[in-house]
Parts: sequence; C-alpha cells; structure tokens
Amino acid sequence: MAEETRKRKTEHIRICLDQKAQAKEATTGFEDVQFVHKALPEIDKQKIDLSSYFLGHKFEAPIVVGAMTGGIAEAKEINANIAQAVERLGLGMGLGSQRIAIQNPKVSETFAVARNKAPRAFLIANIGGVQLVNGYGVTQVKKAVEMIGADALAIHLNSLQEAVQPEGQVNFEGVLAKIAEVAGDLDVPVIVKETGSGIAWEEAKTLEAAGVKAIDVGGLGGTSFSAVEFYRTRREENNVRRFLGEVFWDWGIPTVASLAEVTQTVKIPVIASGGVRDGIDIAKALALGASLASFAQPVLESAVKSSDATEKLLSLFIEELKNVMFLVGADRVENLIKVPLLVRGKTAEWLRLRGFRVEGYARREAK
Repeated sequence: MAEETRKRKTEHIRICLDQKAQAKEATTGFEDVQFVHKALPEIDKQKIDLSSYFLGHKFEAPIVVGAMTGGIAEAKEINANIAQAVERLGLGMGLGSQRIAIQNPKVSETFAVARNKAPRAFLIANIGGVQLVNGYGVTQVKKAVEMIGADALAIHLNSLQEAVQPEGQVNFEGVLAKIAEVAGDLDVPVIVKETGSGIAWEEAKTLEAAGVKAIDVGGLGGTSFSAVEFYRTRREENNVRRFLGEVFWDWGIPTVASLAEVTQTVKIPVIASGGVRDGIDIAKALALGASLASFAQPVLESAVKSSDATEKLLSLFIEELKNVMFLVGADRVENLIKVPLLVRGKTAEWLRLRGFRVEGYARREAK
C-alpha cells in the first residue's frame, strides 16, 4: 500500500507541474469581485501593517502555503524550500497528506523537514477525512501532529478525487462523527479543508458545531484533482475512471461563492483557497471575510527550484496585497473588510439563489 501511495504522489507532482490540471471552463469567481478605487487613500503605503492573527499565532502577512506533498524523495526538497521561505517571511505552511508516513515511518523525514527548517512558522499537519472512517483514529492523528510539531491539524475532504481515483476510498459514512471525535481529543485546533470542490454554508455550520476551529473552503477554480486523475488514467482505453475524471473536471462550488457562504454563516476563522493566483485575489478574499489566503500551484512551481525562488514569489504576492490595500485606503488587514466591494455576475447570481444578500455586500451576515 505504501509503495502504491508513493507512486501516486510522484505522479501527482509531475502532473501538476507538466499538465494543464487547472479548472477548464469554471472560474474562481474572483473576476466577479471589484474594489472601488480610492483616489484619496489618506494613508502612507510604507506604514501599512500586514500582520494578522490566526488561531492564536501571529503571521507577518495573512498567507499560508497550501498543502502539497510528502513521502517521496522529491517532496523532501520541496517542503524544505517552502519551509525556509515561510520561516523568513513569517507565514504559514500546510503539509501534504501524512498517511504514507504513518504507514511507513521511514519517510517521515520528508514531512518533518518542514519543522527543522521552520522552527517558528505555523505548520499544519494533514490527514484525510476518509482515513478516519477506514481505520484511523486519534492515535494515528496524533502521530501526524507530532511528526512535524504541528500548530494545527487539517482534515482534508476529497470525495471527488476519491470517486474518480482508481485506488479511491469512497466510504465516507460517519466522517462527521470522526471529525468531531478528533476535534474533541486533539491538543491542537482542527481545520477542515476541501481540496478543490468547495464547502457550502450547510456543511460549514455543521462542522463548526462539531468543534472544528477553522475552515479552508478549497473552492473550484484552481487545481482540479479530477483532472489530475484524468491524466493518470488517460492512456488506458475504456477506463471508467478516465471518463469520470474528464466529466467531473469542473465539479464544485466556485471559490468566491463558497467563501462568501461560509464567512456569512460561521464565526470561526476561514481560509480562502482554490485558484488564488495573486495579491489582488488575496485582498479580495480578505475583504470577503477570510482570515488567511492559501495557494499551492504557484508555489510548487517555485519550490522545485529553490527556497530563494519561493521566497521571491511569496514576497511578490505580499507586495501586490500591500498595493491593493494602499489603493483602497486600508492601512491594516482587518480594515479590508470595511472597504466598498462589488460582487457581480455569476457569483452574485449564485449568492442570491442561495439566499444571501449581495447589495452592499453584507459580510458575515448570519444565514
């Protein structure tokens, strides 16, 4: 099983780097969100404060690098490069699914390297929700946390990927109860994250009630793991998984729609991820109520090169975010939620049909 997982992780990295595994026709919805330019910003750009707090930890900028990989030789270098960059910049980092290291402790160093290179950064351990209903319990989850000295645990939900993956596990029955059990027994906060299909307000409310301390919406519009699985099986004739991967390529809730639903429903912090591709997207996510923004694909492309390349990319995103804040007159991150914001197009239509107000953008209004 561990060898099978190792092979799959290697394929995932190569596909994400070499193939067009992003959403095909679907978009994030960030194009529907528009700031109102402030000709009289009345602030000094050099004094803008990007510092943020998330689950009791201070971030120098509201950014966490999304979970990517681990368990294979190439992953150790990738994780080391990301860790060094986030440590220098005062950001956060999620690790890839740690199931492989729980099965085979010999590869745990490919994950643990993150803490070695980033002793002060906010690190997020990672385990799949489907594993919790297929044999894993609090014991295995604690191993994942201890492996990297994690500040939080992410339980990822990837039902679409499992459904189209040849080796997929599709028994999710009882997953909510297992999440609640882990959230109640673990010493670090639990984050639940989707992996590209988004989270609706109904599930967000249920997760909050189950004791989850934060939600990462992981919306549609970025990397499609249905597409990734399509590429893994596309050379196999008459393979139903290949057809499923193509048909469900763009399945899910667009990132902005998911983010707006969740931030208007729950009181716990929310991470915006799924197709975040620049500092303007980050600013829009924060203005929509997110506490942090997260992205993986752009960082993967830099992390296979070096920590310096990764730091340079993240620094660019930070500078872009600061520029937006200057142009809308927000001198602190928490003030972004107060600036005028227009939500139009398909995203506005989605929110209206789902019963959310759009005019004046009623952020965090209880459902």
